[in-house]
Amino acid sequence: MNVGEKERETMDLVNMLEKGGPACETKTLGNYIWDDLPDPDKWADCVHCGMCLEACPTYQETGEEQHSPRGRVYLIKAVAEGKIDINDAFSKPVFDCLDCRACETACPADVQVGGLIEEARGQIRQAIPLKGLKGTVSKTVLNGIFPNKKRLNMLGGLMRFYQKSGMQTIARKTGVLNVMPSHMKDMEAILPEVGKPVLGRYPEEVPAEGKTKEKVGMLTGCVMDIMFSDVNEATIRVLNHNGFEVGLPKQQGCCGALHIHAGDRKTGKKLAKRNIEAFKDYDKVLVNAAGCGCALQEYDELFRNDPEMLPLAEEFSEKIEDVSKFLYDNDFKRPKSAINIKITYHDACHLAHGQGVRFEPRQLLQEIPGVEMVELPDADRCCGSAGIYNLTHPEMAGKLLDRKMDDIPENVEMISMGNPGCMLQIAMGVEKHGRSEKVVHTVQLLDWAYEKDKQKMKS
Repeated sequence: MNVGEKERETMDLVNMLEKGGPACETKTLGNYIWDDLPDPDKWADCVHCGMCLEACPTYQETGEEQHSPRGRVYLIKAVAEGKIDINDAFSKPVFDCLDCRACETACPADVQVGGLIEEARGQIRQAIPLKGLKGTVSKTVLNGIFPNKKRLNMLGGLMRFYQKSGMQTIARKTGVLNVMPSHMKDMEAILPEVGKPVLGRYPEEVPAEGKTKEKVGMLTGCVMDIMFSDVNEATIRVLNHNGFEVGLPKQQGCCGALHIHAGDRKTGKKLAKRNIEAFKDYDKVLVNAAGCGCALQEYDELFRNDPEMLPLAEEFSEKIEDVSKFLYDNDFKRPKSAINIKITYHDACHLAHGQGVRFEPRQLLQEIPGVEMVELPDADRCCGSAGIYNLTHPEMAGKLLDRKMDDIPENVEMISMGNPGCMLQIAMGVEKHGRSEKVVHTVQLLDWAYEKDKQKMKS
């Protein structure tokens, strides 16, 4: 069979899939033979023009075509055409991708590379399940802890005990941590002080200050509520101060982004269904973690092949908005008190590229009296965090972090951003490079300014 005949065969198969014919019944597409098939429409518009190459961090580092967006799209399409198999040679470039979406910003044809990567990973994990230590770790962490709020809170409690009991100090002084891989040791060195989760501690409805403008839901997240509960608290205070009642439904949980990135779409869908149900009574759901917000906005993509869930997912995805954009669009209160500080702003990938939110967080910061903004070169280039990429691909993540730190302007006192993974990664870079900048969430700065306003009013 020549190439032209093979392409016609693939297109016939695609047409049958779209029409619900025999191909839909067998659920196959070339060498993709498992449930939740990749979407042919996503690669159909790619003309391999190369505009994405210089936007891709892994291509910038390796210069290898298979580690570029264009190359990955070609490989994913080739599997659908039956030209190559789902094997380790295919799996590596797909999983080496950061899924940062910078290529989507650069692409003139609007090819949804991120969605393709996630769909391909789902196929890979069904064809090549993780085994041995990697399989055990994945099953324990992604399936055993993150979806289970009790276990997640227990882990947070153990981390608080480790920090407050003196065990952390002893571990660092005795050199016990030297047995850990270097990147894990680096991460332990910058662990933030772990507080108590907001979910379950705060009431399900936190009233606004003064007259209520609107009732909004808020995703507390998993990592955010364990590692950065102080950011969640600041977010609630800022929203309340601006006249918004904040709903914190107890049924909510992990957004599933880490599972979807890892190819575990089954667990991702389970978690998505829980959140769709938890927030069904809210017209707007706000998120302060870029990765979570992007995943929630793409629940409709996750349920693309599920006609029963798709309408619910589409309705839910329309509700999702990053808190910085929501505040700016809803005439947030301009602080009156000055915070005299020089800062720079890092664009989290899933906020800038995934959600298209760039202008609003910068404007929030610039509206705070006394804040001097210094532009960060290549602010939207990935820092290497990318969910848990810094754990699964520490070498590449470390190179990207070094580049990010080289770009941080001299003499800034704070680095602001809107994603917990970036906060941990860049804090690790500050420590590693012997710098002194404080890493903060954008909402925290606004919260501090409001607090100064309140203190002035009391005095």
